[in-house]
Amino acid sequence: MESENQTGLAEFLLLGLSENPELQPLLFGMFLTLYLITVAGNLLIILAISSDSHLHTPMYFFLSNLSFSDICFSTTTVPKMLVNIQTQSKSISYTGCLTQICFVLVFASLENCLLAAMAYDRYVAICHPLRYTIIVNPHLCGLLILLSLLISIVSALLHSLMVLRLSFLIDLEIPQFFCELPQVLKLACSDTLFNNILQYFMTSILGGGLFLGIIFSYMQIVSSLLKMPSIGGMYKAFSTCGSHLSVVSLFYGTGLGAYLSSAATLPSRKSAVASVMYTVVTPMLNPFIYSLRNKDIMGALRKLISRISSFH
Repeated sequence: MESENQTGLAEFLLLGLSENPELQPLLFGMFLTLYLITVAGNLLIILAISSDSHLHTPMYFFLSNLSFSDICFSTTTVPKMLVNIQTQSKSISYTGCLTQICFVLVFASLENCLLAAMAYDRYVAICHPLRYTIIVNPHLCGLLILLSLLISIVSALLHSLMVLRLSFLIDLEIPQFFCELPQVLKLACSDTLFNNILQYFMTSILGGGLFLGIIFSYMQIVSSLLKMPSIGGMYKAFSTCGSHLSVVSLFYGTGLGAYLSSAATLPSRKSAVASVMYTVVTPMLNPFIYSLRNKDIMGALRKLISRISSFH
């Protein structure tokens, strides 16, 4: 007998990281803390950049957008997990699951695009310093942000619309703390060939393609740095790339781990832990990486904190 399409009635169950009742308060406290640090840290970066006129440059413009994307990325997954732990419920509606998939894909793709834009910014700044202000102008920066957002939204909508055509049974268990596209596709009782083709294609373009672009940018940067006569000048120029390289390594490293663990037949808990690194830990660490390695950001944060404290 063929399975009926019961997507309108389907309810997914998010199994989370552990089913042990004794661990739930610990998980709630840990994820609430991580989420609050993520929001506060990235919000401080945005406020520091917007309040300091010296930081109104393309590099920090992209950084503030990356921080905003990090806040949104965490907000798509963590609050629902916290609500489920608090209410001792694992359920998420079909509509809620599809919405979560869409927003996770939007902000994951947006981070990809923003990191590539930041790599291009560093490439022009180091390889073509005399033409930097002409090439990387406010118009281009705005255009890159809009293009990144458009690509991310179109990609996420394509995936979401392709999921809409699938059939599911009732009470489906997802071995995750959020609705992850590969895990949801595994639960479909209809053919997912086109969904998988689209998934691999978009991952290759948005993940692999942009990552290769970042690698190419840094190959050109290293080539230019090696031609510099001064070691001090070489170090100063490359130090502006240190934070970006750290964030790129963290994002793509954890993202690749999460993607491979979802695609492979790994134990569900290992897959969930890999996704925590990608969706929760990375957005939390980004503001620390940029603030601790950047004197300008640290200076702007001190000014911002002193202004806030002067109001009290």
